[in-house]
Formats: sequence, C-alpha cells, structure tokens
Amino acid sequence: MTKQIEWFVDWFDTKYYHILYQDRNDEEAQLFMRNLIEFLKLKEHAKILDLACGRGRHSVFLNSLGYKVKGVDLSKNSIAFAKQFEKKKLSFSVHDMRLPFNKKYHAIFNLFTSFGYFNDDETNIKVLSNIKNGLKKNGVAVIDFMNIETVTKNLTPSETVVKNDVAFHITRKVENNKIIKDIRFTVDNEAFHYTEKVQCLTLETIKDYISKAGLKLMNTFGDYNLSVFDVEKSKRLILIVSKK
Repeated sequence: MTKQIEWFVDWFDTKYYHILYQDRNDEEAQLFMRNLIEFLKLKEHAKILDLACGRGRHSVFLNSLGYKVKGVDLSKNSIAFAKQFEKKKLSFSVHDMRLPFNKKYHAIFNLFTSFGYFNDDETNIKVLSNIKNGLKKNGVAVIDFMNIETVTKNLTPSETVVKNDVAFHITRKVENNKIIKDIRFTVDNEAFHYTEKVQCLTLETIKDYISKAGLKLMNTFGDYNLSVFDVEKSKRLILIVSKK
C-alpha cells in the first residue's frame, strides 16, 4: 500500500505555493517581529529558532536586528531558496518540527499559522514538547495561530485569484473540525489540485496542549500589534509560552 503524501509536504514544496502567496505583507511581518523583540526583551546575544521558516523572510529580518538565527522548514525547495541569504549568524536547514532539535535556543518562533497541520492531538503535543526541549533555561516560544472563531465566521466560500497569469480557483469549507482550502489551477494545459487543511484549534484546546507538553502560557495577543486577545474580534491568536 502506497503511503499518502501529507498535504503540506506536497503543496509547500511547489513553486505555485509561493506564487499564490507572493504578496504577503513584509512590512506587517517586520512590525510583528519588532513588537515581539521589544515585548520579550531579547538580549543582543540571543539565539532564535524560526520554526517552519518557509523561504526565510522572518529569519532574515531577525538577523538584521543582530540576532543569531536558525531557520528550519520541511520544504527542501524553500530551504534551498533561503540558503542564498546565509551569512554570519544566519543559517537554514531542512527539519520536520515533529522531530527533536539538536540545539537549544533563547527563543523559538512558530509563525504565520505553521501549527495545526496534523491529524491528531498527540502530534500537536509532540511538536510543543520538542519546542519545550529546544528552549534554554528561561527561554520563550511564540505560537502565531489564527483565531478560529473569527476565521470560520468570515470564511470566503470561493474565489479566483490571479497571480503571475495563473488563475487559482479556491474554495473553503469547515469539515471534520478542519478548515479545508481546495486549490485548483491549470498551467500549460496541465491541471493541478492541492489542498490545505488546518485544524480548528481554539484557545482552550491549545492551552490544554501547552500544559500537557510541559509548557506554561504566559501571554495571549490578538494581532501583530500585540493587542489584547478578544475571542469575538481578534484576527490572530498569538501565544507566548515558557517552560513550567
């Protein structure tokens, strides 16, 4: 029996993923990083792990602020792209967040909804346990997730997005406690079909994971300005955690 490839392994490693999401707001991302650094009071010598770094945009910016940054991602193609930015105190490598890290860090950042891709609670807890074990004494981790309450209420059922002359036909639905995004497009008469699936994780569910992983929830925020989290209104669910 052939093992089915997990959706994130397949989709994230294609060039079309990056075409579709090419207009991510770097200014907003940099504001978020600055706000986090200021709030966490990270010292100049701090070592940061950017977990699920993609092509490294957060890693590069954090390094520009003077920090030693390691970016890791499951996508070989994304890491191959990010390696062009490597220099002193900035490196990238392929790594699956379900596996332990071989070094410890002052801070671990898991950004842009890079959590909740899996099919069971145990794997989510395992990822958080790896984060705990990857933290130095007094280290902190940041989980940047979506606020599932507002996202599901405002879900766009279908749309067509054109990027680089590619028309991406996208549908969204909530099914089996997951937000499922179906993505179809045609390039040079070849049809492509990919799916994104993210678990509908509430604050209470993630708090339970955090506790079971041996972590302690320190703060929750609702946006990249680090505003107070409001379950009815906030767009994001940003959690700051540390070891118990």
